[in-house]
Amino acid sequence: MISIQSVSKAFRPAGGGPPNQVLEGVSLDVPASCLYGLIGPGASGKSVLLKMIVGLLKPDAGSILVDGADVTQASELDLQKMRLKFGMLFQNNALFDHMTVGDNIAFPLRRLTDLPEDQIKSRVMERLAHVALTGFEGRLPAGLSGGQKKRVGVARATITKAPIVLYDEPAAGLDPVTSQKIFELLREEQRASGATVIMVSSDLDRLLTVTDRVGMMYRGRLIFDGTTHEAKTSTEPRVRQFVHGLTEGPL
Repeated sequence: MISIQSVSKAFRPAGGGPPNQVLEGVSLDVPASCLYGLIGPGASGKSVLLKMIVGLLKPDAGSILVDGADVTQASELDLQKMRLKFGMLFQNNALFDHMTVGDNIAFPLRRLTDLPEDQIKSRVMERLAHVALTGFEGRLPAGLSGGQKKRVGVARATITKAPIVLYDEPAAGLDPVTSQKIFELLREEQRASGATVIMVSSDLDRLLTVTDRVGMMYRGRLIFDGTTHEAKTSTEPRVRQFVHGLTEGPL
């Protein structure tokens, strides 16, 4: 479903100076209907890679194929069409403060489809029920807890029934119980829809309970790609230290 080949990206400081190499020669294949966890220390390039997959950033080199089409070579018009295949939950939820919960969730349908309003409202109610927020459609984001905002974000990311969904730190800032509920919700959603999911998270204790495969980024490179079991039992020093939260090691 997603094939990333030799992707590199550097950002140049506004004030000049040497470029900051964020990604370097990353190659990765994500199978269809897989829940893929992308892990690694902070500033290792995980979120940048997600933004490249959906075409929000372009790499300096390499290609990213989504269902056979190269995102890196697409025009803006073609990108808009390709993004119909994506749902995305941003790290900070990215909810519109001035919109109600219902309007936030409906936003992708109103922007990307020609569905009549009655069908849009029906879809919103169905999504709200699925994330256990029935009756919240008239509330504003300011009146929601952190966990409720995440659930609204999940509802919006999945309302178009896109075949690919990207989640960037879906449980950031949440308590352990709420985090586990969010991860279980995302796994349930993925199983029900059959979507291909890439999930970036620092909450490894809970992330590794739901993933099929795992990739680890380190200093802009992909240093591990395998099943969740292989990640847990890896003897590669950096992977072992990070997955098990060890204080001693090369990291």
